[in-house]
Amino acid sequence: MRKLIMKMSVSLDGFVCDSNGRNDWVFKTGDEESLAWSVGKIREAGLIIMGRKSFETMAPYWPTATGPFAEPMNNIPKALFTKKGFKGIDPVDTTTAASWAEARVFDGDLTEGIRELKSGSGKPIVAIGGAGFMQNLIATGLIDEYHLAIHPVALGSGLPIFTGLEMPFYLKLADVKVFPKGIVAQTYRI
Repeated sequence: MRKLIMKMSVSLDGFVCDSNGRNDWVFKTGDEESLAWSVGKIREAGLIIMGRKSFETMAPYWPTATGPFAEPMNNIPKALFTKKGFKGIDPVDTTTAASWAEARVFDGDLTEGIRELKSGSGKPIVAIGGAGFMQNLIATGLIDEYHLAIHPVALGSGLPIFTGLEMPFYLKLADVKVFPKGIVAQTYRI
C-alpha cells in the first residue's frame, strides 16, 4: 500500500495563500537549504496529485521551467482530481512533458480515487496544490503524513487548509528541521 503525503507551505498564522490567492511570500522567505528540503520531498514521490485548478496553472509552466524543481515536476507521473471536468492539455503543444499530458484524471468521488491510488504499490503519493483541494483531501482522512513548511510571515487573513474539520484530529510530530531564514519544516504522522 502506498503512503499519501501532503506537502504544503503555510504562513505562521496558518494560511496557504493570502485572501487574493497570492503566495509570493513563499519565495521571499526561502533559502537554499529549505529549497533543497522541498525539492527532496518532491523527488520522493512516485506520483504527484493535485486539484484541477492547480494542474491547469502548473501544466503550461513546468515543461519550460528551469531550476531544481523542474526535473522532478516534469518527470514524476501526475494525477488530478476535479469536480468540474477537465478539457485536457492541448496535444499540439509539443513543449508539454509527458507526465503532464498523460496525467490521470479522477472526476468521481475523491475518497474512492485516493483509496484506489493508495492500494497500489510504489513510491509515495505526494499531494500539492491549493487550499480547496487540500481541505477536501484532509476531509478524506486518508493522508498518512503532513509535510508542512511553516514560513516566518503572518498574513492576517487568507485561505487555510485546516478549516471545517468535523472533529479535531491529532497528529504525531515525526521530524522538525529549522532553516537559516526561519522556515520550520514539520513532519507529522497520523
